[in-house]
Parts: sequence; structure tokens; C-alpha cells
Amino acid sequence: MKKPFVTLPQLEAIAQQYPTPFHLYHEAGIRENARRLKAAFAWNPGFREYFAVKATPTPGILKILLDEGCGLDCSSLTELMLAQRCGVSGGNIMFSANNVPAEEFQLAHRLGAVINLDDFTDIDFLQETIGTIPETISCRYNPGGTFTLGASNEGFQVMDNPGQAKYGMTRPQLTEAFRRLKAMGAKRFGIHAFLASNTLSNDYYPTLAHILFQTAAELKAETGCHIAFINLSGGVGIPYKPDQAANDIAAIGEGVRRAYEEVLVPAGMGDVAIYTELGRYMLAPYGCLVTRATHFKHTYKEYVGVDACAANLMRPAMYGAYHHITVMGKEDAPCDHMYDVVGGLCENNDKFAIDRMLPRIDLGDLLVIHDAGAHGFSMGYQYNGRLRSAELLLREDGSVKAIRRAETPEDYFATILWD
Repeated sequence: MKKPFVTLPQLEAIAQQYPTPFHLYHEAGIRENARRLKAAFAWNPGFREYFAVKATPTPGILKILLDEGCGLDCSSLTELMLAQRCGVSGGNIMFSANNVPAEEFQLAHRLGAVINLDDFTDIDFLQETIGTIPETISCRYNPGGTFTLGASNEGFQVMDNPGQAKYGMTRPQLTEAFRRLKAMGAKRFGIHAFLASNTLSNDYYPTLAHILFQTAAELKAETGCHIAFINLSGGVGIPYKPDQAANDIAAIGEGVRRAYEEVLVPAGMGDVAIYTELGRYMLAPYGCLVTRATHFKHTYKEYVGVDACAANLMRPAMYGAYHHITVMGKEDAPCDHMYDVVGGLCENNDKFAIDRMLPRIDLGDLLVIHDAGAHGFSMGYQYNGRLRSAELLLREDGSVKAIRRAETPEDYFATILWD
């Protein structure tokens, strides 16, 4: 059973100052999870987590992760600017993007970020754009085909079919890229790959690691390049449903260690640093969307209308994704009522839950929508004139701090050029 990290009295007190809906994050949980990840890979002296900024691009959250020793993975100009404003530069930034405009490569280079090239044609484009090839460079690998081990744990696929994905280079391109980059002055190389999204399998990362470690050993033999790091990217998932078992990050780290000692150490590559690039695993369980029941509708189904909508959490509308819901104060009540929990957008997919068995919901009840700490607020939008909500941090001492205010109509109108 999923349990909120906050109590009903706490939420009612918070809602007095910050009206619903709002996103709430759990500082203690974020820190504890970051430390678990670090401990799982402590066997690798060069290990670093590069948090995927796109998952939760909020400085109040990023600074907690930076404090725990994480770097930042950026994939756009504004994410690079966000990292810069958080005081991050150099090797603490990994820049992984595709279809990159020139100004993004330029800023990444000025910040000293590690650039991860998505495509073979990016080599000449990067050289033309910044006038050089950095001494440290990474390439993204796409092995093609399909990948089924530990596939997405929901009823949709984000990316479990590499052969159909727009990301990365083919294996022959990877060899040629390393040769060209070396000839152009690169000295330290990295490899990056991402094969599956939100996996619930302790075998996913070790399997991916084995593929990348073997590829790295081959590339070293083929090109003579010094491979300094291997980025296992993201894909380690979380259990959105209460009956799903969580990944064991310690077991995952141990599985990667075994692959490392089996493949890299015999190849004379025992100094390769391991990087991860996790967003969902790092943040999703430690953030929730808090909303209040505001309307009921009795037609062909029983609907509960809430003051949040898909503009606050798009995953259910976009993917049909499951997010668990707790009716606060009724955690132990029987789930004997079937509801569709819906927002107020003029779109029929604006539903947080369909045919969900929940306790009886009364007007004014507070609902916690779980696992919204990653790809929650960040995917918000202003369609239908709906405005993005506040983000709040439940600090370790139990106090609450606003880390992003709610949008206002003035924000919505700010970019309009009136006649």
C-alpha cells in the first residue's frame, strides 16, 4: 500500500497558506534516495549521478541533489541556463540533446559541460559551431532492434524499441565517430545509451552495462581511444502501482559491478567511471500533486471533479499512465466506490483515474496523487488557459517552503503582443 509522506493535518495547514492544487516534495526522502544510489555504486571511484533536469527543473530541488553530490544532465538551452543559474559548470554538467541548435552547443562549450553527441553529423556541426572539438567528448549509442528485458511497467511504451528511436548512432557510426573525434583532438571518450523507460527489473541496468562495457572494449581495440566513462543513462523505474515491487538499487549496483569486473577489468579498463542519468527514480516517489474534490457528477458514470487538471500532471492524459490516489483521512476506509477522477480541461482525456475504486469522497476532501515528483510539474502547460500550480518543499525539519509560486493570469498574458 502506498502511503503519503505527509499527514492530513499537515496538508490542511499547508492549504491554508497555499491553495490547492500544488506539488509537494519530500526533502528527507530525496536525500535518503540519493545516498542509497551513491552507496550502491560506491565500488566505482568515479561514479556520478547526473540528474535529468527535464524530470524536475526546479532550483529548490536541484540544489538538494547538488548538495548530495549529483551533477546535472541538460538537454536544452534553458536547462543549461538553469544549471548556470544554480552555480553549476564544467564536468558537473552533461549535455545530451538531439537536433541541437548552434547556440546550445555554444553555451554548453562555454560552461565546460561534457557534450554527448547524438548523431554522427554532429561532429562536423560541433566543430564548425565552436571552432574545436573538446578534449572530453561522449557519443550516444543506439544498438537498434528491440529491447524487452524489464520493459516499461505500464500499459504503454515510451522507448523500448531502440530501432524505432530517434536517438543515437549505429555501431559502425560509433567506431567511425571515435576515430574522427580522436583525429580532431579528442582525448577522453565516453559512451551513452538508453534502451528502455521505467523498467521494474534489477536486471535492466546490468544487462545494459554488459552491452556498453563490451562495446567499450571493442572500441578501445578498434580505435585506441581512451574511454574514460560510460553513462548508463536512465530507465530505472519506480512502482506506480501499489502491488508492484520496487527496484533494489543495491542489487542493481552489484549487478553492474559484476559486469564491470567480467568485461572491463580483463580488457585493462578498470579505471572507467560509471555515470547514471536518473530522473524518475530519483524524484518521482518524493513528490505528489495535492488537489481538492470540488464537484460531483452523476451521469453514466460517477465523476469526482478536482481543482487540478492535466495541466498540472499530464502523464495520465498523455499516456494513460496510472498514478495512485490517496483520499486523505480515509486511508483505512474501504475502497467501495468507483469513480473517474477528472479535471476541468475541455478535453475528455483530462482524467487522473478511470473506474478507480476509492473510499467515498466528499466535497472538500484532499486527494494526494502519488509519484508526481518527476515528469509532473515539468510537463505542465497552459492549454485552455489553465495555469501551472505552486511547488512546495516539505523540509527535513517539518516546515514548508515555497520553491515556485503558482502562475497568475498576468503570467499567461505576459508574452502576448497586443495591438
